[in-house]
Amino acid sequence: MPLTPMPDHAHLRAAGVSLVLDLSGGTLPRVLHWGTDLGADTDVAALRSALSPQPIGNSIDGQVPVAVLPEQSAGWLGTPGLVGNRAGADFSTAFRLVEVERDGGVVTARAEDTGAGLALELTVELTASGLVRQRAVLTNAGDSPFAVDAVNLTLPVPPVAVELLDFTGRHLRERSPQRTAFTHGLRVRENRTGRTGYDSAYLMAAGTPSFGNRSGEVWAVHTAWSGNHRTFAERTFHSVSLLGSGELLLSGEVVLAAGGSYGTPWMYGSYGIGLDQVSERFHVDLRARPGHPSTPRPVVVNTWEAVYFDHDLGRLKELADAAAAVGAERFVLDDGWFGSRRDDRRGLGDWYVSDEVWPDGLTPLTDHVTGLGLQFGLWVEPEMINEDSDLARAHPDWIMATGDRLPGASRAQQVLDLARPEAFAYIFERLDDLLSTYPISYLKWDHNRDLVEAGHRPTGRAGVHGQTLALYRLLDELRAKHPGVEIESCSSGGGRVDLGVLQRTDRVWVSDCIDALERQGIQRWTNALIPLELMGTHVGSGVSHTTHRRHPIDFRAGTALFGHFGIEWDLTAASDEDRARLTEWVALYKELRGLLHTGRAVNADHPDPAYQVHGVVAQDGSDALFAVVCVTTSAFYPTGPVRLPGLDPDAVYHVRPQAPGDVPDGNAARWGVQLGWWTPEGVTTSGRALAAAGVQAPVLFPERLVLIRATRV
Repeated sequence: MPLTPMPDHAHLRAAGVSLVLDLSGGTLPRVLHWGTDLGADTDVAALRSALSPQPIGNSIDGQVPVAVLPEQSAGWLGTPGLVGNRAGADFSTAFRLVEVERDGGVVTARAEDTGAGLALELTVELTASGLVRQRAVLTNAGDSPFAVDAVNLTLPVPPVAVELLDFTGRHLRERSPQRTAFTHGLRVRENRTGRTGYDSAYLMAAGTPSFGNRSGEVWAVHTAWSGNHRTFAERTFHSVSLLGSGELLLSGEVVLAAGGSYGTPWMYGSYGIGLDQVSERFHVDLRARPGHPSTPRPVVVNTWEAVYFDHDLGRLKELADAAAAVGAERFVLDDGWFGSRRDDRRGLGDWYVSDEVWPDGLTPLTDHVTGLGLQFGLWVEPEMINEDSDLARAHPDWIMATGDRLPGASRAQQVLDLARPEAFAYIFERLDDLLSTYPISYLKWDHNRDLVEAGHRPTGRAGVHGQTLALYRLLDELRAKHPGVEIESCSSGGGRVDLGVLQRTDRVWVSDCIDALERQGIQRWTNALIPLELMGTHVGSGVSHTTHRRHPIDFRAGTALFGHFGIEWDLTAASDEDRARLTEWVALYKELRGLLHTGRAVNADHPDPAYQVHGVVAQDGSDALFAVVCVTTSAFYPTGPVRLPGLDPDAVYHVRPQAPGDVPDGNAARWGVQLGWWTPEGVTTSGRALAAAGVQAPVLFPERLVLIRATRV
């Protein structure tokens, strides 16, 4: 039977996006086009010819094809796709395709370099939402070990992408945007913290000049990995521009024995007109996964900022009573319930309910909480260990280290080596026992230090890669045994937010800072990748615990509304007035969470930096909620009309203030001067007019917001 010839191209199309792969010539796949849909009748041979570069004869005579895994053997002298060697040899590969399969939007290309003794499988997919995702699996087909130092995958972007957006940050100020010119050379963002990191690139986006939320072409990549990783943008004087990423492997971390394989994390790419469309592709893709939360996201009360380590049954029962009274649906007991854990310097690893604090176990509290109709959740930090713990005294060799020297402590913590089978088994048994003993429906899974000198003992071999895989395996096995338990990824706040951990968790804690002003930016840029229902957003007390700013309750609650709403506040100490107002906001969240957690997130490009406009529009355009937020004093008085993006341009909408976010707290209102349309009757106009002309925003004091509802007539 004759062999089926390999295709010389693959044109993948979905959701307005085309990905055209050139498979000709027997070398690794190259991307001819990634961007707007070219149409079903595209002549790929003509496209290949039209885009073929002129040979310039520098690195090699002839053309230099740049594959999704670039090779020096092809003449590419930029960032290599594979970095590795076999005892110093086989450092440069020349893979040849041996098989290409296509199944719908998925192309699998298998290649070999028989001289180097290596096999490679590349998977490139265009998802239904228009996301590109790709990964590589490298196999050592030789007889001797092959050391892998890096496997980088790339996606090309056109010369019109002249500006870069990525993110920096720190604890309490995660995901802060920064823009740079996309110039010749290499912009590299490396994360070596052993977790996703506060200052990871998160998304690295390249776009046309001054691209915005709703304008300009944008190409962006994300690395779905919760350990060390590397993201880069590279532009050469040969007119090649790439976005690339991969796991950042520590020296000696991956050495493949004969027959051994290494698989890269998934690299995601999103193209769109404006950042909103780039984000929407991620949101649609996440919402389509089988394990995405399908039930209404419950209102959470977390105890940390209410009681810290002061666990007292009577006080916690009062807090649960107050939580139920305002409409909460889930009560989470935070740090301090186990072992000797009366402060943050001891007890981590001893995952037994403290006899000292809880002589009758957690049952008296769980009975009370569930008796109120609330779900019960528990804080854990399974990957960490205190040196002052029974576990560390019994098994000091379970602590990650380069050998006999322990890494410097952070928060008095070290890292438990989950890649060690005995340590993994212990943690799984402890968590399994807790989940089996108590009616726990939710785990707040924390991770409070960077991985410094994280080695597997006794050899001391670098272990971040193994630790990350062990975490994934632990989460997978726990979820398989306890499928009804939801898990939150928390890591000193928002230090582990990525699509790798989100394949195994149900939400992320956006930041330990719940100052509403700081949260406006942190939440907006977290939402650039993940939808609102996966973002933990809580209402804090009147004075922020992390910044000491004071904010009125409407600003705090209106900020928390856009996410998975919760409360981080000692409600027993709150005034009756504040609790009554909070009850109104909880009721609004419950009314609108169906819209907020299924709709399209939109962000206006408002010219006044003092005002921000964001919102959610129902998928069918029938309903929408917008927030107009004043973050500082404005040079304009008033700011002028604000545009409401994302509505059906041909529909007519009833636009009005939305209670309880209908109080425009500003000088004009306090002087008795009202904005004409700011009444329950509002105005009725078209979606096209609202996007192009907008509505006049009320004058607001800094650090205030109002809500606008738009419902199709």
